[in-house]
Amino acid sequence: MGQSFEVHIRNTTTDPAVLAEAAILAARRRMLGALRSRTALLTELRLGRTDREQARVALTDFCTGEVRRHLAASDEALYAPAEGAAETRLLIRALRTTSAAVGAGIDALAAADDADSAADAARDIASLLTVHLAVEQDVLLPALALLPGADLPILAADFETLLDGGRLDRPAVVDVTSIPHGRRHPRIFARFARLGPGEAFTLVNNHDPKPLRREFEATHPGAFTWDCLESGPERWQVRIGRRAAGA
Repeated sequence: MGQSFEVHIRNTTTDPAVLAEAAILAARRRMLGALRSRTALLTELRLGRTDREQARVALTDFCTGEVRRHLAASDEALYAPAEGAAETRLLIRALRTTSAAVGAGIDALAAADDADSAADAARDIASLLTVHLAVEQDVLLPALALLPGADLPILAADFETLLDGGRLDRPAVVDVTSIPHGRRHPRIFARFARLGPGEAFTLVNNHDPKPLRREFEATHPGAFTWDCLESGPERWQVRIGRRAAGA
């Protein structure tokens, strides 16, 4: 008696993963809707020369700012946690390819010196981004919800932090001794996802983290380093790193 339990049913509004997915998709819809409305001003309405130039500048500013921020936030918060897993590795490569194509379209838009060229670039951006976001919605987010070690609510919170212009915490030491057992691994994997090649953090735990290592071997084979610094009996410390490129 006296214990409380959190019970969530998948595919209902009580499930944190469902709420997190909905928050990500809502941000995507707002961004894509704003892009389409700005593109329509330039491509569909018969504006005067001055108004059309103002529409071009506004669209360019939106793409170089808001759209690029969405692409960067997706890569850091959503792609990085899944890039090493066998189930999602190829998907992340494909998404990064289309993300780069959207970025190239934004470069072309920024370089356009007339409204017609800008309109062509804007149409390309909108078309690519529509397909790109559909793959995120229909394939990536469901995969993240099932990926061992990934926690969609944590990833969604990271995504929103980046969209708001913030930065993700990158503590040198991750002490999980006071965190409930079911929430430890997602916290650790989220920290690993923020590592650059050659970077590492120290994990502090109150039990032997052998199950965690097996999970790393399954989801990030050959991509991580594992150096035991302290081996019990009451505390374990492990330095976990992202293997440097070519190492």
